[in-house]
Amino acid sequence: ASCVLITSYQCACGKAKEVQAVPWDLVVIDEAHRLRNVYKPDSKMARTLKDALISSPKVLLTATPLQNSLLELYGLVSFVDEKVFGDLDSFRSQFGSVKDAASFDALKRRIAPVCKRTLRRQVEAYVKYTKRIPLLQEFVPGEDETALYNLVSDYLQRDSLFALPNSQRQLITLVLRKLLASSTFAIAGALESLAKRLRQTLDEKSATLDLTEEFDQDFEGLDELAEEIDRLEEQEAQAGKKSKTEQEILTIKAEIIELESFRDLAVSITENAKGLALLQALKVAFQKLQELGAAQKAIIFTESRRTQDYLLGLLAKTPYAPGVVLFNGTNNDVRSKEVYAAWMEKHAGTDRISGSRSADTRAALAEYFKEQGSIMIATEAGAEGINLQFCSMVINYDLPWNPQR
Repeated sequence: ASCVLITSYQCACGKAKEVQAVPWDLVVIDEAHRLRNVYKPDSKMARTLKDALISSPKVLLTATPLQNSLLELYGLVSFVDEKVFGDLDSFRSQFGSVKDAASFDALKRRIAPVCKRTLRRQVEAYVKYTKRIPLLQEFVPGEDETALYNLVSDYLQRDSLFALPNSQRQLITLVLRKLLASSTFAIAGALESLAKRLRQTLDEKSATLDLTEEFDQDFEGLDELAEEIDRLEEQEAQAGKKSKTEQEILTIKAEIIELESFRDLAVSITENAKGLALLQALKVAFQKLQELGAAQKAIIFTESRRTQDYLLGLLAKTPYAPGVVLFNGTNNDVRSKEVYAAWMEKHAGTDRISGSRSADTRAALAEYFKEQGSIMIATEAGAEGINLQFCSMVINYDLPWNPQR
């Protein structure tokens, strides 16, 4: 009998040996841009899946194929067939710099047998697209917010910083700028992490804080962001383990004092102009939805859990409060647990329950939002894997820096 199996990237990767042992008729991979860096040694999940599916026929689906480099095209094509381009050096020499029409046409001819691009206008005849109506709510940051932004921005532009590991400076700087643009609450936690890391470097016996692990607790898009930028291959050589000169110690102490002053300023700011603008935006947008006869439902995207908590508190003081639900990578807040418990009781004994607490919690929150809620505050975890087509409005509280997202 024929059988269709649907699974996640993480599950397939964890069960790679079992996946490889099955003679699949066809493997369909959605959101396939997540595999674009398979040619990089540190892209472990992509390489594991490639090895597990090496002998299976594959179809890769994505609406976000390329973001930074033609090497990502090489990665996606090599996942399907390694013989199309050969090795990485061959691709670099032939197509590393496509500047003229001849080389561009040569590249198109090479990928034509394995790549099919479908444009929106080509499917509009049989796919009904919802009309998108953009609304912009402008705001002006307060004096303290502006001062904090300028102080942290100036700090990040310095040539030398002890708080940022050289091997990850580009990544960490981008994360800090994203948190700074998100809210004062988001950047406050990050500044404390930086100060903590510096305090640890002064203690020769203390393990130095891994900033990527620390920031991953707040900035949920860190893993994907790390794949989007070119990280340096050199690893920092035992930061904090070598002896420091007296001048270095004085410089580190001065940097700690600076970071703590930035943090204190951030903590002292209890109201964000963008948050107040959100309240006005919701009022205007919900009125627009009513005029259109659309469902009174909005999803607010932010990249920070701390910003998410701030928005939850902000909306708790408004008439919207009863219909607000959170959605993030952990979903372990009190409200989410209550929604999950009620959902489990409602669907007890049915096949709606998968047995995976994580998957069932996501399903429970999506169903609650559809049937009872009016606003979902979601981090990056809400961007993939659940159907929110019933929602009428999307608010990018944190504007994606990459326009393809």
